[in-house]
Amino acid sequence: MTPLLSVRDLTVEYPVKGLRKPPARILNGVSIDIRPGETVGLVGESGSGKTTLGRAVLGLAPVTGGSIQFRGEDIVPLRAKARRAIAPDIQVVFQDPYTSLNPSLTIGQILSEPLTANGMRRREADDRINELLHAVDLPSNSTERFPREFSGGQRQRVAIARALALRPSLIICDEPVSALDLTTQQRVLDLFLDIQARTGVAYLFISHDLTVVRHVSHRVAVLFRGDIVEWGSCDEVTDHPQNPYTQRLLLASPLPDPRRQAERRQARTDAAALPNLAPNE
Repeated sequence: MTPLLSVRDLTVEYPVKGLRKPPARILNGVSIDIRPGETVGLVGESGSGKTTLGRAVLGLAPVTGGSIQFRGEDIVPLRAKARRAIAPDIQVVFQDPYTSLNPSLTIGQILSEPLTANGMRRREADDRINELLHAVDLPSNSTERFPREFSGGQRQRVAIARALALRPSLIICDEPVSALDLTTQQRVLDLFLDIQARTGVAYLFISHDLTVVRHVSHRVAVLFRGDIVEWGSCDEVTDHPQNPYTQRLLLASPLPDPRRQAERRQARTDAAALPNLAPNE
């Protein structure tokens, strides 16, 4: 199957203040691909570069090498007007539902913005908003309420509805459940799966938690200091990790059983006492 998104040898660098200081390299020739209707989990600890990869796909990070092909077209060199043309097909759900929604707008106004900006008439927009609210299991009277009137999980449902508004082919999910409690996380993850089954949308699902990634992903890429250190099917990577870094990430995932959690905590402590290994060791 031809990939929907193909990232090849992607390098991202940021300038560093100071005379003659070399730029800070965040991604070192990263390569992944996402097929239509597939979820690729991108997992790594803070500072690994996973959010930078998502931002690069969105055109928000400086690409200094490699290519990002969407539907067979390299989108890295596109100018602003051309990027806006493909923006409806690549959407994003951010980490924090408390800051990603404009607090001064009602839910109806938040959801209508992308629709009217892309030329949809008011009546058609209202019908589409009702469809979106139904898709994310929110009542139709939500349109007159403000984000502050909703819980964290409900706000994230609004953010998901906004991302779905223009019927995208790909959604970048940047830690979309990390700010939620465990019960709400489960509900939102199930919502992502249900939406994918109904619409065929593809996800790049960014997280620091291998347990979360395992719940939603078909394939998983593990990112360590700007390098992909493990890449394969979800079962292979999460059940039988080969790289020591991936094994440590798995040990860091919480478990509901206190006894097993204590055993995992001890195993993580033992692993932390071992010397750090380079990605290819």
